[in-house]
Amino acid sequence: MTTQNTVADKVVRPQARPPRRKRSLTAYWLLIPSVAILVLALGYPLVWQLVTSTQSFGLAQQFGQPAPFVWFKNYITLFSDPYTWTVVARSIAFCLVTASVTVVIGVLLALLMNAVNKVVRIIIQISLLLAWAMPVVAAMTVWNWLFDWRRGVINWLLTAAGFDFTNHNWLQDPLSFFFVAMVIIVWMSVPFVAFSVFAGLTQVSGEVLEAAQMDGARGFQRVRYIILPMIRPVLGIVMLLQIIWDLRVFTQIKLLQDKGSIASETNLLGTYIYQLGVGSSDFAMASAVSVFVLALTIALSWFYVRNMLKEDQS
Repeated sequence: MTTQNTVADKVVRPQARPPRRKRSLTAYWLLIPSVAILVLALGYPLVWQLVTSTQSFGLAQQFGQPAPFVWFKNYITLFSDPYTWTVVARSIAFCLVTASVTVVIGVLLALLMNAVNKVVRIIIQISLLLAWAMPVVAAMTVWNWLFDWRRGVINWLLTAAGFDFTNHNWLQDPLSFFFVAMVIIVWMSVPFVAFSVFAGLTQVSGEVLEAAQMDGARGFQRVRYIILPMIRPVLGIVMLLQIIWDLRVFTQIKLLQDKGSIASETNLLGTYIYQLGVGSSDFAMASAVSVFVLALTIALSWFYVRNMLKEDQS
């Protein structure tokens, strides 16, 4: 009996599974009102845009007549118009260049804030906060005064430096127009990038940097091979947000156009939608362009997010 008991004790018996916890549905019920409000706030305008883009609006609709459905005729007209693709190409090029410049300057400022002492860091942060907190219309008023072709400070400074910029109209030529627009948008977007990247830099381990320094890595090498790879998720999210925001930019472009530039040569997708909807009362075409901008934003975002996921998995 003793031998049998010993053998039986040595037999591995399967352990009983712990009882499953019953998931409480209270948390899900509490989320329903918030999710419902979010779906309603985002879903209704989207559905309205989709329905409107399949209708036709004319003079009769301004007097209360219902808009007839033309289904995909607006999209066919939109995609067969060469000017639409000109605006699309111009908008994509502008948003990619502007977002890249914004992220590069923001990263440099974040590295600067991480390297200087506390007093200088606070001064830089307050300056960035002031630029970030300034309302868009107020900021555009200042920038329009700076680049004014008659009394602008920029022309005066360049002329005093020996360049011939007397009465130079920055907003007349499309290239200089978009240069001014890029300067303004970068100036207003850099604080967000700088603060986000600086927050990521605070999570970089000092021991890793000290070990790299002891191994002979110089400042640029530490930034390139250690710091930037460690904050890559922050850089990816910031770059993605900047691309989305710069693709849909409207206020800065519209206010610059109102200063005397040719709208047809400086339209981006945001101002093009405004011109179709408010300017021409063609709400169907404006809705069609809006739906196309949504699809384009999702495509660009998905391409960028997929690349980030591939880099994380590799």
